[in-house]
Amino acid sequence: MPRKLPVLAAAVLTAGALGVGVLPATAGEPHPPGTGSGTADTGTRTPVPEIAPGMLKSVSKDLGITMADARLRLVNEQRAVAVEKKLRKKLGSDFGGAWVTGATSKLVVATTDSGDSAAIKAEGAQSKVVRHSLTELERAKSALDSSALRRSPRGTSLWGVDVRSNSVFVRAGETASAKDFLTRSGASASLVQVTQSAEKPRTYDEDLRGGDAYYTNGTTGCSIGFPVTKGSTEGFVTAGHCGKAGSKTTGRNRAAQGTVQGAAFPDDDYAWVAVNDDWRAKPYVKGPGAANLTVAGSTQMPSGSSVCRSGATSGWRCGTVEQHDVTVTYEQGTVRGLTRTSVCAEPGDSGGPFLSGDQAQGTTSGGSGDCSTGGTTYFQPVTEPLAEYGLTLSTD
Repeated sequence: MPRKLPVLAAAVLTAGALGVGVLPATAGEPHPPGTGSGTADTGTRTPVPEIAPGMLKSVSKDLGITMADARLRLVNEQRAVAVEKKLRKKLGSDFGGAWVTGATSKLVVATTDSGDSAAIKAEGAQSKVVRHSLTELERAKSALDSSALRRSPRGTSLWGVDVRSNSVFVRAGETASAKDFLTRSGASASLVQVTQSAEKPRTYDEDLRGGDAYYTNGTTGCSIGFPVTKGSTEGFVTAGHCGKAGSKTTGRNRAAQGTVQGAAFPDDDYAWVAVNDDWRAKPYVKGPGAANLTVAGSTQMPSGSSVCRSGATSGWRCGTVEQHDVTVTYEQGTVRGLTRTSVCAEPGDSGGPFLSGDQAQGTTSGGSGDCSTGGTTYFQPVTEPLAEYGLTLSTD
């Protein structure tokens, strides 16, 4: 349920947008010497994009690690992307997934064949032999998705592939109903772990640089995700539940802003807004202390990686990526292909950007909990709306 204006003091937890918007063309936070590269696990110098001091401080604080470990963590996560891609191709049908672990994000690559261990270690990664390939797990998860489309599962909030446990996880308030759901899907029970959970995912609708607030039809507040362009048209991506195609938007200053060009929700949760000539798409996300953090690309980071998000309500928060390709059931319907994180969020943060290093990851969809007691948040990978609508991410 979106929050309506005028804003009242009494607050009801409603589906809302996390605020992230396009920053004006101001200079980003300066980077001290040496933040553009670091030493990876293997002891080799690995060039990486510059790391903003604000990002280092946030990762260090929110993950409870030292600044040195935070810097090394980000370096290793950048390196892990290329190594994972190479080993995924080399291992073929044996590939069981990959993730990073520990304070400094050491890469672990799973395989169903112990004979692959030497090749994995040769790339500087740790090898883990598992029973099921990633393809097997993805097929089981797909069976659950197909079953949910035919009949929405009662009492089951989310499911997805967890490469670290080499299983498909199902979280449900009613485990008996979840097991019925599993049986209907035809997925092998040997691949699936059903866990009772109090998680009740909801969308975050409330209150343009990534992280700034915007409003749909003058009342519904959400957050800008990432600035984009389509030819000569400028705009931004955000959450699909924040407004339907054709809806008019205003900016954080209540000035006329643009029009929602396309929106998908449920099933997916993304949208894009084309703005008028008064607004500009800049490659910025609102970081800690309202500093501009620059976006350089949209490479997806592996499970276990540190990730931070910006939102109009709860600001800049960090955590880790838990699982990719998770299916979540909200009251409004089921959404597939989300990423689950340990980052907290609150109503008003929907649509806001998730950033790992300088790589755009996605836009906030919903979650459970809050930033006082802790929570779980899901994001829609940003590459989907970019491909669907033919958009280009604004980068530096």
